[in-house]
Amino acid sequence: MKKIKSYGIVVLSALVLVAALPAGAQTERKPLTVKAIFQSLPRRLYRSLPQGLQWLPKGKQYSFLKMNKETKSQELWIHDAHSGREGMVLSNAKLIYTKEKGDTMHVSLRGAIWTPKEDGLVLPGRGDIWYYNLNTEKLTRLTNSSAGEEQVTLSPDGRQIAFIRGFDLYALDIASGKETRLTTNGNEDLYNGKLDWVYQEELVGRGKFQAFWWSPDSRHIAYLQFDEKPVPRYPIVDWLPHHPTTEMERYPKAGDGNPIVRLGVVAAAGGKTVWIDTGDNSDIYLPRVYWLPNGKELAFMRLDRLQQNLEFLFSDPVSGHSRLVLKEGDPQWVNVGDFVYFFKKKKQFLWGSERSGFRHLYLYDYQGNQLKQLTSGNWMVDGLVSVDERSKWIYFTSTQADIAERQLYRVRTNGTHLQRLTRRSGTHRVRMPNGGKYFIDYFSDPSTPYRADLFRADGKKKAVIAAGAGQQLQQYRLTPPEFLDFTGSNGIVYHAMMYKPSDFDPARKYPVLIYVYGGPHAQVIRKAHGGTRQLWHQMMVEKGYIVFSMDNRGAWGRGHDWEKVIYRHMGKTELSDQLEGVKYLKSQPFVDANRIGIWGWSYGGYMTLYSLTHSDVFRTGVSVAPVADWRNYDTIYTERYMGLPQDNKEGYDDSSPVYAAKNLHGKLLLVHGTGDDNVHMQNSIQMIQRLIEAGKPFQLMMYPNQKHGISATADRVHLFNMITDFLDKNLKGD
Repeated sequence: MKKIKSYGIVVLSALVLVAALPAGAQTERKPLTVKAIFQSLPRRLYRSLPQGLQWLPKGKQYSFLKMNKETKSQELWIHDAHSGREGMVLSNAKLIYTKEKGDTMHVSLRGAIWTPKEDGLVLPGRGDIWYYNLNTEKLTRLTNSSAGEEQVTLSPDGRQIAFIRGFDLYALDIASGKETRLTTNGNEDLYNGKLDWVYQEELVGRGKFQAFWWSPDSRHIAYLQFDEKPVPRYPIVDWLPHHPTTEMERYPKAGDGNPIVRLGVVAAAGGKTVWIDTGDNSDIYLPRVYWLPNGKELAFMRLDRLQQNLEFLFSDPVSGHSRLVLKEGDPQWVNVGDFVYFFKKKKQFLWGSERSGFRHLYLYDYQGNQLKQLTSGNWMVDGLVSVDERSKWIYFTSTQADIAERQLYRVRTNGTHLQRLTRRSGTHRVRMPNGGKYFIDYFSDPSTPYRADLFRADGKKKAVIAAGAGQQLQQYRLTPPEFLDFTGSNGIVYHAMMYKPSDFDPARKYPVLIYVYGGPHAQVIRKAHGGTRQLWHQMMVEKGYIVFSMDNRGAWGRGHDWEKVIYRHMGKTELSDQLEGVKYLKSQPFVDANRIGIWGWSYGGYMTLYSLTHSDVFRTGVSVAPVADWRNYDTIYTERYMGLPQDNKEGYDDSSPVYAAKNLHGKLLLVHGTGDDNVHMQNSIQMIQRLIEAGKPFQLMMYPNQKHGISATADRVHLFNMITDFLDKNLKGD
């Protein structure tokens, strides 16, 4: 056996999953099953978490939805943060609309939008938009269109609504019901006010398609226009009908043409669009747009195609003239985030930058002069939560306390008096209105799928909103993870996590399953609950496996220098670090060095393929929805890390498992959804062909019409039963 080098090991913590129970009670706990994890538990775990929870515009109350079990009706409730009083505001039993022929319909409270005065609700539902006046208790139907409305947004004064119908932008006056079509040329090749697929997936955020913004005075709307004609179409085929059908998706692969994007401003009353000067080069990205508080200027970010130069410009919405305010540059890439805030009473704004190597907050004036660096250190600001201008506090989440945690902090607007507000070890997601005196904290750790609490702005707890799902999990055999650091043979300290069986015997030899993601903008080693994936890992642990994960270079959380080493060559550095993890595992006396497997999804699926074709240490691998050749993936994501394929052929070839299929080592299970519109099934098809040509055996499973998440309950149960059986046979068994 090859001599194992010594490794420095530091065990950081082992979180307790549930309160200690008597020995007899411990033995009565039942094992997890795939069916329980993916079919029954998801519904039960989150049952007590309030649905539709949102702060009202004035920031003193929050609303949420309840289901009345007796009347079977949906109810809207309000909780007063100061007094603690709460009560029902409206039942959808009152939201009954009578049609012309006498038929009735119920309008849902889901997606309700509060008016600024908190005296009414805009209700997108039933394919139309409705308005309910809380004072008169009157329900009004505002639209009646077969096309339906999307991205419904209330104006700042609460008098108008803007929305997308088809591919055009509309405005509607609530009092009169007058509807104004603001753009008229929208079609499948031209989107007005609506993001295309690649923008929402890679620049703005999944599920966010809105690309228009009300001016503060409610008189104008800025919007993006997307010319999709340069973008190739990709076929998504439904193979289930007797005659298959095809949906053509606009999808720019690395090196392809991108949408041509313009920024315009139009009056809410209608009229001609003023096009903003975004420069002579149309092959750019416009990832963020903001109105300045006075409504007389517009700000936007301009990012070059290689994403190495980010510029922040201010524009005159009347003339369209733009001026450069500041710029960021990086020889690898600039990460775009949401760290901009314009102060209302002084011409200053917040800006987030990684120029120091870690994301921090800076204060600028309107001329682009840096006034102050507000935060600093070898930790990152993870999210800008809220700004209270009156009290001069900026609220944000960060990794200062622990890279595996997200805690809430605040700092004065002059950069002094940094304070930590949340204390419980784990991950805190915070919702707090600007200028608010209270915040809602959604908390998670490996033992807690969720809990929600109400706090004062100074961090003092006010009330429990939802205490979590401890009772549902206490009936199962669950083991806490160990968080640990180890030093690789390269001298790098890595963060890792390990699950051991509850009856762990250090004298035994255990097979190890490594869960990997490995890609940028993701962090696996987190003190947060991993949902159904974590529960399945715990099921496997109780079946006799050790489950191990680590964050390699290229992953999120440890600063830009840690992340950028993957530039122009994905897979190589990530795998070299994962192999350091394998060396560490083999140095442990309880690990069966001949039974180490790996699995992952998406980038983790890619890493699994790459690991099995670029190393020989893994006995098995399960690759779900992998990228097999980076030429197949979209422009914005791929070119950010790899550059253009025509400029980096060697990097693309070396980074793609299809070109190394002949080197496959170990048993492979390859899985893909046929309807995946993100990582197309084409990736797996190309890998299959290369494996066939190389004479390499493997197992394959396709899920009809399933997208990237393979989310249908029956498909998930089938998938994880299959993965479990595959690992039992090929990793745990002989």
